[in-house]
Amino acid sequence: MLDWLRRKYAQLITSGAQLLLLLVGINLHSRDGWVSCLAAIALISFYAWISSLYRLRTLRNTPTSKIASAAQGYVELVGKGQPFCDPLLFSTLRRVPCLWCRYKIEQQEKNGWKIIDSGETDDSFILRDDTGECVVDPENAEIITQDYDQWQEDGCRYTEWKLIKGEILYVIGRFRTLGGSNQEFDLRVELNALLTEWKKSMPTLLARFDLNKDGELGIEEWELVRQAAKREVEKMKVDVLAQPSTHIISRSPDGQLFLISNLSGDRLSRRYMFWVWGHLMIFFGSLGGLGLMLQNVSL
Repeated sequence: MLDWLRRKYAQLITSGAQLLLLLVGINLHSRDGWVSCLAAIALISFYAWISSLYRLRTLRNTPTSKIASAAQGYVELVGKGQPFCDPLLFSTLRRVPCLWCRYKIEQQEKNGWKIIDSGETDDSFILRDDTGECVVDPENAEIITQDYDQWQEDGCRYTEWKLIKGEILYVIGRFRTLGGSNQEFDLRVELNALLTEWKKSMPTLLARFDLNKDGELGIEEWELVRQAAKREVEKMKVDVLAQPSTHIISRSPDGQLFLISNLSGDRLSRRYMFWVWGHLMIFFGSLGGLGLMLQNVSL
C-alpha cells in the first residue's frame, strides 16, 4: 500500500480529492456530513503537505552528480534519455517510440468515467551525460512527465503519459556500479574454490605435479599446486577488474524517493513548493471550518 502511494503520489496531489469532498459536503446538506468531509480534507491535506515537504527537501538537499564520478548511494543525475537496446519501445496507445509510458482507458457511464484498463512499462533505458552513461531501472519509480496526451473515441477516453528519447531527464535514486574496479573479488575464497575444483580430478593433478612419479602428492608438491592455483586466481582477478563498469540507478531498498522526470530540478522544486503552501492552507482552512462546525454544535 505504501509503495502504491509513493508511486501514485504525483497523480494523487492533483486528483482534486479535497474539492470532491467539498462538493460531497455541500450535497449532503447535514452538519455531520460537513464535519466528516472537513475532517477527511484535513487528513488528506496534512499527508499531502508532509509528502510535498519531504520531496522538496530531498530535491534541494541532494546535489547533482556526474555519472562518471557519482558516489555509490543516493544521488541526483541529469542527462539525455536514450533507449537501452533494440528493438525500440513503443507507447501502448499511440504507438510512438518512447523510453517509458503509462496509459489509462476509461469508459463513459451514467455516473462518469470507469477505468477499464491501465498500466505502465518497466523497461530499462539509458541516461547519458558528458562523462558517461547509466542504466535507469524505472520499476517502482515516481514519474512526472509533461508528455501527456488525452483524447476521446467511441465512448471511451484514452490517456497516455510518455518519456521520449533524447529528452533531458532528471533522476534521483540509488546509484551503484557493477563490474570493473567496483567488483568484489575475494582472493582467499576464489583460491579455495579453485583448489576444491582441482581436487575433483586427481589424475590431472598427479600428471601435472607428481614430480617423483610415486603416485602421491607430497608436501612440496602440494605447495606447487597452491602456487599454481594462486597464479590462476590472480589472473582471474585481473580479467574481472578489467571488465567495463556498469552504472545503475534504481529504487532504494529503504524506500527513499525514486523520481524520474523530464522537468528540470528547479521546476520540480517550484512545483513542490506550490503544493507545500497549497496543502498547508487547505489544512488550516479545513481545521478552521471544522472548529466552527463543532462550536455551533456545542451552542
